[in-house]
Amino acid sequence: MKKALLAACCLVVSACKTTEPAPAQPQTPPTPPAQQQPAEPKPLPSGLDGAALNEQANPCEDFYEFACGNWVKNAEIPADRPRWSRGFDTIAARNEEILRDILVAASEGKAPEGTPYAQKLGDYYGACMDEAQLDAALPVLKTELAKLTAVKNPKELAQVVGTLHARSVFPFFRFGSSTDAKDASQMIGEVDQGGLGLPDRDYYLKDDDKSKALRAAYSEHMKNVFVLLGDKPEQAAANAASVMELETALAKASQTRVERREPKNVYHRLERAGLKTTAPGFPWDVYFTAAGAKDVQALNITHPPFFADMDRLVKTAKPAAWKPYLTWHYVASVIPTLPKSFQDERFRFTSQNLTGAKEDVARWKKCVRFTNGALGEALAQPFITQTFGAEGKKTTLQMVEEIEKSFERNLDTLAWMDKPTREQALVKVRKIMNKIGYPDRWRNYDALKVERGSFLTSYLNAAAFEQARQLAKIGKPVDKIEWGMTPPTVNAYYNPSFNEIVFPAGILQPPFFNREATAAVNFGAMGMVVGHEITHGFDDEGRQYDEIGNLRDWWTPDSDKAFRERVACVKTQYDGFTAIDELKVNGALTLGENVADLGGLKLAHAAMEAWLARDPEAAKQANSYRFTPSQQFFLGYAQSWCSKYREPFARQMAVVDPHSPPYWRVNGPVVNLPAFQQAFQCKEGSKMVRPAAQRCEVW
Repeated sequence: MKKALLAACCLVVSACKTTEPAPAQPQTPPTPPAQQQPAEPKPLPSGLDGAALNEQANPCEDFYEFACGNWVKNAEIPADRPRWSRGFDTIAARNEEILRDILVAASEGKAPEGTPYAQKLGDYYGACMDEAQLDAALPVLKTELAKLTAVKNPKELAQVVGTLHARSVFPFFRFGSSTDAKDASQMIGEVDQGGLGLPDRDYYLKDDDKSKALRAAYSEHMKNVFVLLGDKPEQAAANAASVMELETALAKASQTRVERREPKNVYHRLERAGLKTTAPGFPWDVYFTAAGAKDVQALNITHPPFFADMDRLVKTAKPAAWKPYLTWHYVASVIPTLPKSFQDERFRFTSQNLTGAKEDVARWKKCVRFTNGALGEALAQPFITQTFGAEGKKTTLQMVEEIEKSFERNLDTLAWMDKPTREQALVKVRKIMNKIGYPDRWRNYDALKVERGSFLTSYLNAAAFEQARQLAKIGKPVDKIEWGMTPPTVNAYYNPSFNEIVFPAGILQPPFFNREATAAVNFGAMGMVVGHEITHGFDDEGRQYDEIGNLRDWWTPDSDKAFRERVACVKTQYDGFTAIDELKVNGALTLGENVADLGGLKLAHAAMEAWLARDPEAAKQANSYRFTPSQQFFLGYAQSWCSKYREPFARQMAVVDPHSPPYWRVNGPVVNLPAFQQAFQCKEGSKMVRPAAQRCEVW
């Protein structure tokens, strides 16, 4: 893409009114006269999970607990997963089953009719599933390592780094293509910080006990892998220490995740000549030739100080330190293709320190994911045929258009935004390109070579194929038809450089989109996702791009100041939330996602009301159920986020994930929304009612 985000009312659910706009009653109604027979309870609308509800909880005190409490109590995280959710993970598991059936058939020469590249799909998956031949990969890898790591000087180092980068193995830094932030019609090259083995630079630099323990465990993991490669334990430990020293130096030179959220911080169009000036000791001409981009000149250097520090590191580090570092990054990148002992060691480290998973992922699941990564748009076509109908695409597009209109109507209500800025915002939202389901043009995989007898070879070929495809874009016009996710992916995104929102077929399934659900439930679940992605175009990052995707300031000073005041409120609110144990939500890191959640929920609810006002039949259907349409909307939203995390994974996400934990993705926005408080008749003083003076509202 281009990878993301709680006592006054005593509600008795059976007493909720079932028509709009009259809200639910806040208290138990009086007992009906003896001569009256109680009305038959109305059914729960399709799309909502009655078993997930904790009806003993008060929605005005803890809405997440009300919507998801029994689901959280009863759901079991599958042994091979770090988390489980009623939404994303449940759909992803269903999708993987479908993809496996397609790939098994392809590997047996029985692919569904019309499957493109069926032979390559079957051979890639079959090579991955042939675990017996993985042992044969180790001698091949060792031979390759002997050639690639015997470097004695910077020129040889640049040659090897370029060769590895051409295979999508990225020691030291990353290299690829990117839209020019200030000319969104053109693709340029981009070099970016990188070269780390842990998920975030802070893991190398923090002094707390858990960070120290993680570094020790990482060093032990590297040592164990070097032993598996044939090193003596003493030499393996020394190699691990050398890698850790080098990676720590790179971490110190790296920007934080929060710093990288500011678009101007990662745009420096210095060109190849400027890169040579910034890091004159690294043989860049040798590097670019080996990387497959001999003639590249147009370059964005995301963080020049990183490359200056890397240059000093190359000059001062002894060549003996380069071999273990290059070896480690190459081996770590291909562990899925190596003997089981390597995969077991990787699982031991990650499960104990990063994910908490109890079992390794089944081989077939790994192979489905790797094949989707390598040949995703070929695999997607039979998946689309089986799962995604024209009705789903049509309804989703109608929903998207309704919510975009909701955004337009909402602009007129924003007293903090002046007319010139409002007019520009209107231009931008009307220019958003909507992509739904799958691409209009499928990717060509003719040049990708797959070997049924060697997964290592096929895996590296696929990585090199993708890197070459990316580098071939440099110097050419932007291809706005291209997608950044495969259609089976359970996700969605907004791309500021394209000013587009993208909804793959993978996510357009229950509980996000359910053909049997009421419009209110669908607007709460999928509609909020749509509103979230639209709002990303106007969050603290997205608002800096104009309607054609250029990084350009189109805000007046007064509106800019007012916007900053409003997002500061959101940051402060989320800074006060606890992620897990002693770790707080990082309000700065999660700011864009939190603004999108808040705006998306507000926009989707307004769109739902407009939809029902225009469609009496849909309104009648929604009002025939046990909850009011607004209550259905908020429950549909909340239940799509019912989730459970293992403790190590929750801690990792608190550091690296730009999204807030699911609990706060539900309770965080609703405390700011009068529509929620009206729906459930929450009184002032309830935990789900933020005092008016403290309420956060951006869009």
